[in-house]
Amino acid sequence: MSAIIMDGTAVADAIHQDTTRRAARFERASGRKPCLATLLVGDDPASQTYVRMKTNRCRSAGLDSRRYHLGNDATTEDAVQLVRDLSADESVDGILVQHPMPAQIDERAVFEAIASTKDVDGVTAASFAAMALAEPGFASCTPGGIMRILDAYDVDPAGQRAVVVGRSPILGKPVGMLLLARDATVTYCHSKTANLPDVVGEADIVVAAVGRPELIRGDWIKPGAVVIDAGYNPGNIGDVEYTSAASRARLITPVPGGVGPTTIAVLLAQTVDAAEANQGDTREHSA
Repeated sequence: MSAIIMDGTAVADAIHQDTTRRAARFERASGRKPCLATLLVGDDPASQTYVRMKTNRCRSAGLDSRRYHLGNDATTEDAVQLVRDLSADESVDGILVQHPMPAQIDERAVFEAIASTKDVDGVTAASFAAMALAEPGFASCTPGGIMRILDAYDVDPAGQRAVVVGRSPILGKPVGMLLLARDATVTYCHSKTANLPDVVGEADIVVAAVGRPELIRGDWIKPGAVVIDAGYNPGNIGDVEYTSAASRARLITPVPGGVGPTTIAVLLAQTVDAAEANQGDTREHSA
């Protein structure tokens, strides 16, 4: 068996094309572009790169992108007040707070200052609750991208055993909630999980989201399983031992070019969702 590679770049491009079309339609109807405001605190080089990438993608999709930057000496109060101001700004549709932030910043307090209607990155407690309860809201972008990949390759989670390795609040936990909402039977694994190879070996769908290079060994993978590698480690290495896993899996995401591209695509799509909701639904209806 040789796995089919799940092309996240192609999935992201399809989302991006749809977002571009919807953004243009919104601008025609409202007289303005959907707007994403991005806040960067500190001078982390990787974060600066990510913000530039998101700004460029906004521009190519026809969205307005506003960048805000606070220095390394910023306080939690500084960041919270700026986010509150952006939440109250009617010309801003979505807010992205880039993380990680400097050690003195209470990230959770900053996230929770984002209005739920503008939390297009899906980082607030309200957004997590919406995912957990299968209510309307914004998905965390990487988990949302994972679900888009599964849909693009006709993977129906219903009735499937899904194992999520990782329990971070913006990736592991929410992707499990999204899978559960789609009727998968979900098991979370973490650093205290006993017999991890055996648990992974029972999975029809494996989501690796732990941030440890090649933690998931290929010979753990159940033949015919679907493997989603959401890890990214130095040297373009994922959390899954790719070559050996690909020899057993039915479908697998590569690193890079798998989950990563869909994250920004979902962020921009959800910004247009927010713009439509904040403006009143501007979608055109056929007669």
